[in-house]
Amino acid sequence: MKQLIVTEKPKSAHQVALALADKKPTKKVQGGVTYYELVHKGKEIMVASTIGHIFGLAEKNKKGWRYPVFEVEWKPINEIQKGNNGPKKYVNALKHLAKEADSIVIATDYDIEGEVIGLNVVRFAAKKKDAERMKYSTLTKPDLIEAYENRQPTLDWGQANAGETRHILDWYWGINLSRALTTAVKTTGGFKLLSSGRVQGPALKIIVDKEKEIKAFIAEPYWEVQLTLDSDGNIFTAEHEHGRFLNRKEAETAHNNAQSKTARVISISRTEFKQQPPHPFDLTSLQIEAYKTTRISPKETLAIAQDLYTSGYISYPRTSSQQLPPAIGFKRIISDLSTQTIFSALCKKLLEKELKPNNGKKTDPAHPAIFPTGIEPKKLEGKKERIYELIVRRFLSTFAEPATRENATIKLQANKEPFVAVGITTTQKGWHEYYGHFLKLKELELPKLRESQDVKINSIDLFDKETQPPRRYTEASIIKELERKNLGTKATRAQIIDTLFDRGYVHGHAAIEATNLGLQTVETLLQYAPRILDEELTRHFEIEMDEIREGTKKSKEVLSEAKEVLTAVLEEFKEKEVEIGKQLHGAHRETEDKANTIGQCMDCKQGTLMMKRSKFGRFIACSRYPDCSTTFKLPATGFIKPASTLCLTCNHPNVLVIRKGRQPQEICINLKCPSKKIPDEIESKPCPTCKEGLLVLRKSIYGGFVGCNRFPKCRYIAKIQA
Repeated sequence: MKQLIVTEKPKSAHQVALALADKKPTKKVQGGVTYYELVHKGKEIMVASTIGHIFGLAEKNKKGWRYPVFEVEWKPINEIQKGNNGPKKYVNALKHLAKEADSIVIATDYDIEGEVIGLNVVRFAAKKKDAERMKYSTLTKPDLIEAYENRQPTLDWGQANAGETRHILDWYWGINLSRALTTAVKTTGGFKLLSSGRVQGPALKIIVDKEKEIKAFIAEPYWEVQLTLDSDGNIFTAEHEHGRFLNRKEAETAHNNAQSKTARVISISRTEFKQQPPHPFDLTSLQIEAYKTTRISPKETLAIAQDLYTSGYISYPRTSSQQLPPAIGFKRIISDLSTQTIFSALCKKLLEKELKPNNGKKTDPAHPAIFPTGIEPKKLEGKKERIYELIVRRFLSTFAEPATRENATIKLQANKEPFVAVGITTTQKGWHEYYGHFLKLKELELPKLRESQDVKINSIDLFDKETQPPRRYTEASIIKELERKNLGTKATRAQIIDTLFDRGYVHGHAAIEATNLGLQTVETLLQYAPRILDEELTRHFEIEMDEIREGTKKSKEVLSEAKEVLTAVLEEFKEKEVEIGKQLHGAHRETEDKANTIGQCMDCKQGTLMMKRSKFGRFIACSRYPDCSTTFKLPATGFIKPASTLCLTCNHPNVLVIRKGRQPQEICINLKCPSKKIPDEIESKPCPTCKEGLLVLRKSIYGGFVGCNRFPKCRYIAKIQA
């Protein structure tokens, strides 16, 4: 008989097999699924994997579109999501392999999601009540061998029960609230698939509250008086000591009184301070820093970090910890990193000193902070390379010396009016050297001056300004806010924000803005069913799930309470279903119209250009059709939204084309726009791909390109050289 080890992903299975095999593991296939056979110290082992969750929750004894519903059961994903047959072969393969095994070892990621995945494999594929459990934070050979040799005799039932309870709670909220909202819209004769959830509702309210704050903001004028000074070619500025003037006359008086050719230095003060190294990365701080320094979205950062982990290059990324324990082997990791050219000199410097990281306060019972394993990656490019380098540099920086920075303040007097120049510089780099180009700090060096020195004034300016509204959330800052409020989990927050975009509740690229649908949904729910948006209620259940994990609360208690709360919320909702539906349907139509409006028709000058869809694809047409037949082509792929700008060349509206993993591209809808640089003629040459066709000029919304005249049999295309 054999032992079956089950991992969460195929790459993890390969790493575990390589680590445990006394000799090279044998690659096998069962029903289209790869697994490995090996011998470890005389024990025959099979290593197979899932592909994440292969079982999901579904309504038990479904009887139409109704709510509330609370009867759920676990089923294979392929039975829930019709057409998604990928998980089916993994379920079947694991069932087959489990029959050959006399014992099961779960080696999925060690967190509540990994525990639920493992629990379901044990219950529904292996048909067992329990299994042994491997716990590890990196997929390196030493850690995997240690995890196997010291495996726990049972599943982590605290994690398993907490994880399963979370899934059921999220199902209760998600299915019932989504059905309630969609049913409400149906009462108007319209249809719009709306959704809400235990965390999604409060998350949307946070964004809407910010939008309300911005809309309610009234700008207030203020004035600033500024000197521009020149000290032997070193140009710097000084602000009036009063700061903001709220009265224009006072500002004008100060401006007039300051008129002079020179300003005298009254005093100079310089103070040094130590800037401590950063804390090690937890998932949230990694996502925020990656967005700030590389503009990689939180969702994509998590996906990249997960891939780096399964490749063995970094530790488990879904962690809340900001602490690195000595047990991970600081010296060994830094020694291994020193073989990578880019980090070599920095690592050798660190190895000469005592290695003690600047740990933060946040902890995680399952995993340490994120750290590189020391294994040199192969062929990392683009975003993966940047995220890996950021993680390594952050890790090294935590061991480095503090940086020394200096604040400089120079007080000056221009014709008796007081001014202040402020600068900040780094005098000793310390950890800054290790952080490299990811360091985003302001440096403003003031010239070396002496007291009583007269400095030439280049200009004395009076600036009219006004206060600015609060900034909207970015994809990173909203995740930070959700963490601060203890809403959602480190692994799900990015996905929750994605859902808000998908449902049309929010939009925006650099800043997240609530749509009219998002605003109206929150307003409607606050009026008729406010508990759906209650942060305290969401936090309450988060705390209870922590208590389940710790063994101080039972799952049945929490689920029973949730049913009671949700039943009351939905009864209240049903009483106002028609009124809710009217408000949401109107908001949906208005949001949809706004999202599809491109601009004024350039031909008839009366209609509006709107995005439309037909069986042939997307296009833009005038709202006065058939009286006006103006149409424009749109790209077949990518998300299209109005750019709210006009082409500088032809004055036609622009649209934004947004594709996954790329920066949004602003393009003119006019195929004949001179900016597209279409040549009048093109020489017919043989197609370099098929050798049979001739090259001809093609036109698209992006401009001109060369293609083969045998398309679609030959798909050769090339850019036109400007």
